[in-house]
Amino acid sequence: MKLNERSLAFYATCDSPADNSGFLYKRGERHTAYHRRWFVLKGNMLFYFEERESREPVGVIVLEGCNVELCDSAEGFAFAIRFGGNKSRTYVLAAESQAAMESWVKSLSRASFDYMRLVVRELEKQLEEMRWGPAGGCGASREHPGSWKPKQCPERLPALPAIPPKENGCAVWNNALGVGQPPDTSGCGGNDDEGTPRPPPLPPRRRVLNGEAVAESPSTFCQLHERYSREVARLRQDWLQKQRGPRP
Repeated sequence: MKLNERSLAFYATCDSPADNSGFLYKRGERHTAYHRRWFVLKGNMLFYFEERESREPVGVIVLEGCNVELCDSAEGFAFAIRFGGNKSRTYVLAAESQAAMESWVKSLSRASFDYMRLVVRELEKQLEEMRWGPAGGCGASREHPGSWKPKQCPERLPALPAIPPKENGCAVWNNALGVGQPPDTSGCGGNDDEGTPRPPPLPPRRRVLNGEAVAESPSTFCQLHERYSREVARLRQDWLQKQRGPRP
């Protein structure tokens, strides 16, 4: 991602929440005098303005590859941002109180992506230990958190009960366990000769006759088909006679 002055100024003054903000005293690079500046920390970028109401920042410090440490200075509550390398600049800042100094040192120390990467690795390690235990679980060897993969333990799951097949949306008990054995019509369950539990008996069908429910004995499909076909044929014959009209 390419950054320019306009994009940095927009990011520094936009409504995105800041990780820390407040007045600090900044020591000049050439002159050792301290100047009061308004600092805003967003991510790994530390912006500083001449005044709190300024629309554009005076400068920005990218907090990567640096260390934040306390230092001795003429100003109280001073700390420094040091970068690696002989020609790198060291920024000396001073807070107005002990609490403000501790808050800024803590925020700046946690602003870099290197720190966030370490936090992510530690969280992945803790998550792996929570999932599989300190030893990796199931005798598996522990791997680097960056190459974490879920491990499967050979555990036996309880056997699921057999589901009887269905025919036209209704369960066919004869095709379940104990093929060829008719259902028990004695009104109670039981076991067969091999100790296999038999399916419960089918409830009798009921029809309403004159407002009262009358139980019917279970019938086969052929018997039902023959009965209703005769009834349909009779109704059709009556309808045809009504269409022809009364005989002269």
